[in-house]
Amino acid sequence: MKTILLEHKKQIAIVEINRQNALNALNYHTLCELESIIETLRVHQDVRVVIIKGAGDKAFSVGADLKERRSLSEQEVKRNVLKIGEVFSAVEALPQPTIAALNGHAFGGGMELALACDFRIAAEEAWMGLTETSLAIIPGAGGTQRLPRLIGEAKALELILTAKRMTAQEAYQYGIITKVVKQAALMDTVMELSERILANGPIAVQQAKFAIKNGMNTDLHTGLAIERKAYEITIPTEDRVEALQAFNEKRKPNFKGR
Repeated sequence: MKTILLEHKKQIAIVEINRQNALNALNYHTLCELESIIETLRVHQDVRVVIIKGAGDKAFSVGADLKERRSLSEQEVKRNVLKIGEVFSAVEALPQPTIAALNGHAFGGGMELALACDFRIAAEEAWMGLTETSLAIIPGAGGTQRLPRLIGEAKALELILTAKRMTAQEAYQYGIITKVVKQAALMDTVMELSERILANGPIAVQQAKFAIKNGMNTDLHTGLAIERKAYEITIPTEDRVEALQAFNEKRKPNFKGR
């Protein structure tokens, strides 16, 4: 059975962690399948938005598969930690905007996967947190780095050192979650955001994401230079000309990603 499912809707790719009976825990096989799909999506010209969700309505992902971990040697644990970090970095590096649809609980590695996405929309029933210190380990797939960059050092220290489990509303108040909605409205809300992104020039969307992501990790002067280079890539595109013509003709533009 495939542990990662891929569905295409128009120009949207929906990636689903398909281990519902294990609360969508991430064992090594699942990580390898996810890595393969992410690599495929990275170069897929017709995919402009990527959504990641968990199967069922109980969990997005509860993180590492602890049943598997109990059977692994120290060397195999290191292998898994390396793999999960690589896969989540690949998710973060996708040129397309990414949305984590938190349909249920997101703990440990599951929360770190959500943090690797650009947006996090959660069902109000979901609970989440970086709870690794309660297991005598630390977040090892980017949590100690991405969370403080998102909400600040002090708040990240509080959440990680206390292994706090948050409601979706608490996570929203911390600035982790983009939006909290009822479970029944989750995918409609995620698809609505996707459609709003798709209405814009795809090259421009990718270059804006590139400029923001790379500029945030440097000083303002360097960030402005990154922005200029990203802008220059949009100038010779057919989509930029089409946008000007559509404005002149008072119609919606027909962007083709060229």
